[in-house]
Amino acid sequence: MKSTQIVLALAAAGLAAAGGYGLYQLGREQGMQTAAPAAGAAQSGSSAQTVGAVDPATGRKVLYWHDPMVPGQKFDKPGKSPFMDMQLVPVYADDAGDDGKVSISPRVQQNLGIRTAEVARGKLASAVQAVGSVAYNERDLEVVQARSNGFVERLYVKAALDRVKQGQPLAQLYVPDWIAAQEEYLSIRRMGKVAGTEGLLDAARQRMRLAGMTDDLIRRVESTGKVQARLTIVAPISGVIAELGAREGMTVMAGAPLFRINGLRTVWVNAEVPESAAAQVRPGNPVEARTPALPDTVIKGKVGAILPEVNAATRTLKARIELANPGGRLVPGMFVTVSLSQSARKDMLLVPTEAVIQTGTRSVVMLAQGGGKFQPVEVETGAEANGQTEIRKGLEAGQQVVVSGQFLIDSEASLKGTETRLTGTSAADNKAAGGLTHHGAGKIEKIDKDEITISHGPIPSLQWGAMTMGFKPPAAGLPSNIAVGDSVVFDIRPTQDGRFEITGIAPTADAPAPGGKADKTGAEK
Repeated sequence: MKSTQIVLALAAAGLAAAGGYGLYQLGREQGMQTAAPAAGAAQSGSSAQTVGAVDPATGRKVLYWHDPMVPGQKFDKPGKSPFMDMQLVPVYADDAGDDGKVSISPRVQQNLGIRTAEVARGKLASAVQAVGSVAYNERDLEVVQARSNGFVERLYVKAALDRVKQGQPLAQLYVPDWIAAQEEYLSIRRMGKVAGTEGLLDAARQRMRLAGMTDDLIRRVESTGKVQARLTIVAPISGVIAELGAREGMTVMAGAPLFRINGLRTVWVNAEVPESAAAQVRPGNPVEARTPALPDTVIKGKVGAILPEVNAATRTLKARIELANPGGRLVPGMFVTVSLSQSARKDMLLVPTEAVIQTGTRSVVMLAQGGGKFQPVEVETGAEANGQTEIRKGLEAGQQVVVSGQFLIDSEASLKGTETRLTGTSAADNKAAGGLTHHGAGKIEKIDKDEITISHGPIPSLQWGAMTMGFKPPAAGLPSNIAVGDSVVFDIRPTQDGRFEITGIAPTADAPAPGGKADKTGAEK
C-alpha cells in the first residue's frame, strides 16, 4: 500500500514539473515574438530618423546633424563624428538660422543681456577733439632796435619775460652822433629870419631825421632850444620781453635789436588734429578751449589756419587756433584741450557707436530681425560724434540693431553651425581663400594612410581645448623624421569636406604631449 502511494506521488510531481516547463516555454516564445517587433520598430524608427524627420524624443523637426567642433560640416543622419570620438548633434528647425541668421530664444537673450536700438535719421553735430599747446601770436610782435650808434646808459627792464606796458621806459641811450646835427639845427635857428635860412632850417631838420632821431625828439629840441643827446626808449605795446639784447654800459650799433616784445592780448594754440578728421576742420570754425590751469574757464576762439604739413610720426595736421587772452592768463607752453565744432549735417542714418563692430577689414552690425533671429550685416560708416555713428550704406531707418551682446550672439551662431559670422568667414570663404591656418602642438598617437591621430593641446584660434583627433596628412606626405610617439608642432587648415588637413609638421624636443612633462631630452614623463 505504501509503495503504491509513493509511486502515485512521484507521478503527480512529474506531471506538475512537465506542465510548468511547458508553460515556461510557451511564455518565452510569446515574449520573444512580442519583443522582436518592438525592437524592429525601434530600430526602424532610429534608422528612419533622417533630415526633415521629427525626433520622437523631442517632437522637433531635425534639419541636419553636425559636429559642434566643426560646425560648417553637415550630415543627413546621426552617427559618430568622422573628426573626433563623439556622436553627431542634431540641429533643429526652430533653433538653426537660415541664410546666415541665428535664432535665439527670449530666455537666452535675457541671459546674454542683449539690448537693441533703432536705426534713426537725425543730425550729427560733430566736434573734433584735439590737444595742443599755447604759443605767442607771431602777428602781435614788436622789435625795438637802436636807431644810431651809442651807449646804453641805463636799463629799466633787466630780465627776459618781464611784463611791460605800452609806453613804459625800457632803456636810456646816449648818442654822440646826434649832437652835431642838433647843434647845426640850433645855430641856423638862432640866425633868425635871414634870407635863405628857411631852406637851411628844413635841411638841418631832415639831417636829424636821417641820423635816427624821432619826431618827438626833434620837437623837444625845437621847444627847449637845447641839445638832446640822450634818448629814452619806451615799449611800443604791452606784453612780455621775449628777448633782451641790451645791457647797461654796452655799445650798440645802428640797427642792433635791443628788445623783442610779444603781446598777450591774443595767443595761438597749435592743436594736433588727426589726419582722418582734417576734412572736418576749416579756417573760421568756432573753438572752445580748456586748460588744467584754469579748470572752471572755457575760452572761445576760432581756427585761424590749417598748416599745410602732416607730422609723419603722429599722422596729424597742425591747426593754428587764435584765442582771446583777457588778463594774460594763457602763457606759452600751457597744455590745452580744444573742441572744434562743425555745423550740423542733416538727414543721415544714425546708430549708437557701440553697435558697430570693427573686424579689421570691415564694419559690421548685428541686425535684429524679430522672432529671436539675428543676422550680421556689413555697413559703411561715416562721421562719428556724441556716441552716434553715421551709416552710409547697409541699413534702413526703423531697423533694430544690437548694441550689447553681439559677440555672445556670434558665439551662439558658432555653436549652432551658422556659417555667416561677424568675422565674415564661412565654408565658401575658406574654400576661396585656401583655408585659414591654425597652429597647434601635441603628440602623435597613430599614423594611417589617410589619417594622423594627434593628442594636441588647446588651439585658441579655433577655440578648441585639449583633445585627441584625426587629421588629414600633408599633401606632400609626412617628413621622414616623424613617428608615433613623437612630440610635434603642426599647422592645419580646413578643407572642403569639413575636415582639417596638416599643412606643416615638425618634431620638437621641447614640446611635451598634453598632460605630460618633458625632461631635458624631450622624453615624456
